[in-house]
Amino acid sequence: MKMNKVVVTLFAAGVLSSPLAFATNGYFPIGYGQSNEAMGGASMALPLDSLAAANNPAGMVMLGDRIDFGLILFRPDRSAKVSGNGAGLNGSYDGNGKENFFIPSFGYNKMLDENTSVGVSVFGNGGMNTQYDTNPLAVWGATGPLGINLEQLFITPSWAKKINSSTAVGVAVNLVRQTFSATGLQPFACPTVPLCGGGPVPSSDPANVTNNGDDTSTGYGVRVGVTSNVSPGVTLGWSYQPKTRMTKFSKYSGLFAGQGSFDIPANYGAGIAVKFTPETTVAFDLTRTLYSGVPSVGNPGATPTQLGSDNGPGFGWRDLTAFKLGVSHAYDSSLTVRAGINHNKQQIPTSETFLNVVAPGVVQNHLSLGATWTLADESEISVAYVHAFENTVSGNNSIAPTRGGGEVDLTMATDSIGISYGW
Repeated sequence: MKMNKVVVTLFAAGVLSSPLAFATNGYFPIGYGQSNEAMGGASMALPLDSLAAANNPAGMVMLGDRIDFGLILFRPDRSAKVSGNGAGLNGSYDGNGKENFFIPSFGYNKMLDENTSVGVSVFGNGGMNTQYDTNPLAVWGATGPLGINLEQLFITPSWAKKINSSTAVGVAVNLVRQTFSATGLQPFACPTVPLCGGGPVPSSDPANVTNNGDDTSTGYGVRVGVTSNVSPGVTLGWSYQPKTRMTKFSKYSGLFAGQGSFDIPANYGAGIAVKFTPETTVAFDLTRTLYSGVPSVGNPGATPTQLGSDNGPGFGWRDLTAFKLGVSHAYDSSLTVRAGINHNKQQIPTSETFLNVVAPGVVQNHLSLGATWTLADESEISVAYVHAFENTVSGNNSIAPTRGGGEVDLTMATDSIGISYGW
């Protein structure tokens, strides 16, 4: 492929990618690329396509020359139930004003020599997406639907090198663009008695809390990784991404802690892939996402300061640990089948369900299935299906007495199906 065609392809992938609502491990997906998704996201030691830099950049040098295009249909089901509230919020609310989301991806890898590769992976995070057409806050003066939408687009150039016959290292640069919008949060910008108990305005910047349209934020960071074949058929992998500093959402400086700050949390993981037979490989990953290190996400909602202030309230998310287990079996030379499970330690405490009505990412257990067909020209078609089983987090004193007390119960389940073509 000529270089000008490569540049055009990368530009098109970056412009068209719209990573909406793709959440199952907090607001991170369980994995990147259809082949690894079909294995529950287990990927640290098992690169399968040119989205590998999103998981562990060291794996890119194991792939050879490769291009992949993917598309996922993601369908979340989210709802909330309020009970015991003395300010009129009680009821069941459907957050599925928007139901279907399409998430494209793209990857390209080029071997400079037999030991060195360069590439780029284009992918997305998201998952803070809800739209309650019946606004639970209407009794406090809110108008229109209640909801938020967060999108994160990553364009990730990578470099990887085999430093000896068994070990490879890699580094990737994450070029990130975020988009955010919020609607129906008017009570958090007004000194209403049910919300504030007659106290001060709940936001430090009331004009920049809600209904300001899309706002964008940009930043850059890195991911580093290592893979090592420690014995025949056994590969270990490790990857680390420090916190990515992002510019602030100025249109929502009265909502997020630190005048609109919304950095991307640090995350890291390790994994093992074992080839038990020439046809069958089992992979296992353990990953950790440090949501508590981002104040707008990790600060408790009951923080006694105004929204948007330097150490203002957040969603109260805890750090999240995910366990990923997958198996791959080559049925014959043209068909490989895969299956996986993914479990995370749910990150929303029972005391934090009130603000998380707009971000109810409470699913924990996932089942994934998929396959790859190798065509006559050696190109591949891969598919993956992921089901996140319904989970409910029941509130425990999650609505403050000044807001009428009571509980908010959050429920979520998701389904996704994806297809990719690579060669």
